[in-house]
Formats: sequence, structure tokens, C-alpha cells
Amino acid sequence: MHSKPREECAVFGVSLKPEQEGEAAGICYNALLAMQHRGQEGAGIAVSQGSALPCVKGLGLVSEVFDQKAMAQLPESRCAIGHTRYSTTGASTPDNVQPFVSDFLTGRIATAHNGNVTNSAALRGRLKELGLDFSATSDTEVISALIAYITMRSGQLFTGVLDAAKLLVGAFCLVAMGSNHKLVAVRDPNGYHPLCIGENEHGLAVASETCALDSCGFRFLRDVEPGEALLIEDGQIVRSQIALTARRRSLCVFEYVYFARPDSVIDGLSVYQARLNMGRQLAREHPVEADVVCGVPDSGLDAAQGYSLESGIPLGTGFVKNRYIGRSFIFPTQAQRENAVALKLNPLRAAVAGKRVVLVDDSIVRGTTCARIVAAIRGAGAREVHLRISAPPFLHNCYFGTDIGEEDELIANRLSLEEIRRQTGADTLGYISMEGLRGACRESRLELCDACFTGDYATWVDRDA
Repeated sequence: MHSKPREECAVFGVSLKPEQEGEAAGICYNALLAMQHRGQEGAGIAVSQGSALPCVKGLGLVSEVFDQKAMAQLPESRCAIGHTRYSTTGASTPDNVQPFVSDFLTGRIATAHNGNVTNSAALRGRLKELGLDFSATSDTEVISALIAYITMRSGQLFTGVLDAAKLLVGAFCLVAMGSNHKLVAVRDPNGYHPLCIGENEHGLAVASETCALDSCGFRFLRDVEPGEALLIEDGQIVRSQIALTARRRSLCVFEYVYFARPDSVIDGLSVYQARLNMGRQLAREHPVEADVVCGVPDSGLDAAQGYSLESGIPLGTGFVKNRYIGRSFIFPTQAQRENAVALKLNPLRAAVAGKRVVLVDDSIVRGTTCARIVAAIRGAGAREVHLRISAPPFLHNCYFGTDIGEEDELIANRLSLEEIRRQTGADTLGYISMEGLRGACRESRLELCDACFTGDYATWVDRDA
């Protein structure tokens, strides 16, 4: 189990005008670099070239998978989809890296997916009965095979994707690409994860976050609506249809707390502004006399700024982050992975020595990482450490693409608030309230899924499946 929640993936699709043939793969690469924070286990790009869909993918960071030789394997095209992966359904193996390319009698389909489909096991069983084979364990392979099977019967990619999406339960942002440069994007009817559209003079792009559009020179056009499907050809939307409905729209609140980059805007709310609001609310709910406010990089920094602004306590730099250490999971033993915290974050003694420090972080899962961070600040000479958390305590599983861990592993289900404080080593501990978090995100156009804190799931799930 990881010390922080992890989310499954980023998706990107680009469709350029016919005269822009050749640029799609490079644009896709840049977009995936911009969304590397959403998944570091694998990356892939598929391009449309006539009836063929060449695909290059592999385990590792985007820059590790796509060296000059790998990029040369992707032919010139004006349509491409890409993906960065963190595994929640299916192990971290080469077979599970996306996009998936599925063959059927009259063509091929490439699919990339962000989320978690809760009925994928049942769908896999039904497709096996129809004679389909599976080589991976990811729910995305099931989605891709389902789309291919239905498209084979309907003869139309848009109809195939839409009819397949109607059979899916759970969270899914999809980009699917067929032959002849056709691109389809779908957001699940709850809107659990973000998906947005950008445009420029050369064409259109869809992305999990607006930061990817910015990085590739696309102007934000709008968010894809929950339940909406888009057909994009030759750099323009040729069909848009809201065909999927749900009883409640429910964007994952942790997009604002932790997952998304602060320079992204999701469903009308700036991620930076949301985190600033969280910090202000924390200062109102949990004031304390202190000398300096420090955020834990990276997602704690903006909340720390908000705490400082609201409380009037000066903002300082508590840690210097080593941005070149790589992924913590590359270390071969658990002890080395845990000690990687010290390699990544080094306390800035000059900023905290002899001071009462308010330390702002985004969440506590097991408490072990927080304990090391508090100990590091104390070791740098801090006189007091007051821990403030910009998310409420985790109490429940997530079934929709966020890897939190089993409920009996969550520290808030095992220990009282005072016991958590003692385990982390902080002088005081304060979590933002659920009401405070909702208030901080009130400008989002969608309702929020906060089931990991409250147990109130927008979509029914079989917890025993």
C-alpha cells in the first residue's frame, strides 16, 4: 500500500486537419509529459494510418518509453491517442499498458481509459462466451474488446463506442480511435474523472487536464459533459451527444485535493484556487500560534499558502525537493522505498530551526510518511510541529480508479485522532472538515464524489465482488 492515494491514468487524443499530417504523435508525447503526474508506471501512443493503428507502449515514465528510436516507430499521422498509467485494475505488467488495440473482422480500434469499471469481470465473462480471448488483466482490455465487438456489428465507430459505454458501470473517461483518423471521446455519466476539449488553428484535442492543452498550444474550449460522447474528424467535432445518464454527477474531490496539477482548471474551478481555499479553511477550523507555515511538496504548497494568508503567519519553505530522484517504487526493498522520503524531501534548517511550524499536507493514509516528515522537521530544529491536513480522514475504499487501500489498513479506521497525532509525532493535528472541503470546492460545476471520506457512493458497487 502506498503512502499517498494514487489515481489511474491520463488520457489524451488529438485530431488535426488534413494538411497537418505528421504532427499527431509528437503532440501526444508532449501532452503525456504534461500529465506524467497522473501515472508513472507505463505510457503508450497509438496513431491512425489508414486502416492500420501502429502503437508503441511500455513500462516506465513517458521519457523512458519514448526515446528517439521509439518515436521513429510511430509513422506520420494527423490523429493519435495516448495514455499514462497507474495500475488499480490489473497488475503493472507490459500487457496492461495502454492504449489497447483490438482487431475485428473489418478493422481495428485503439482505446485508452482513465477510471475503473466495476462490472468488467462480468463483461469479460460474457465476451469470452462469445469467443473473445484476453491476454491482459486490465479492465481497459475488456472495454476495447467490447467496443470492437459492437463496432463490428454496427459498422460505425461512434455507435460502437456509445453502445459499449451504455454497458459500463463505474468511472470511465475514454478515447477511442478507429481507422481513417476517427476519434471518439466519452466521459462517464457521473463525471468521476475530468475530460476537456481544446482547439487551435490546426485541430482539436481532448485531455484529462487543461495543463496538457496548454502545453501543446491548444486553447481550452470546454469540459466534456458527464455522459457526453464526441466524434472528432479532421480537427473538428462532427457529432456530440449526451446519451448516458446517472442519478448524480460526482467528480472525484481528490482531483482538487491532490491529483491534478495546480495550473489545471477542472469543471470550472481552478485547482490552485481550490487548494488555496482549503488552506484558508484549515486556518479557520484549526488555528494555532506559530512562527511559520510550510507546505509538504507538491500538493501541500498551495494549501499552505492559503493557511498563511488566512492566519497571517508567514509562509516559509520547509523542504527542498529533489526532482531528479525518480519514482520511489523503483527501489527493490520496502525499507529502501520508505527511506526514499529522505532522498526526495530534505528539510530546510534555516527556515524552521527554533520555530513553531505549521506543516500542511494533503492527506494521511497510513501515517508512516507523515511521521517521517514530522521527524525530519524536528530534526532540523523545529521547536513545535502542528500538522494540518487539507483532506478529511480516509475511511472507505474507492471503486472508481483511486488506489487508497483496504479499509482495515487506513489509519483513521484503526486509531483515534489523538492516537494518530501521537503516531505522527506532531504537537497538534487538524484535518479539514467535510463541510469545509465542500465549501472550498463550491465553485465546481459538478457535485463531488467524497465516498472515500463519507461512504456515500454515487454508483452502486458490489463490495464483495
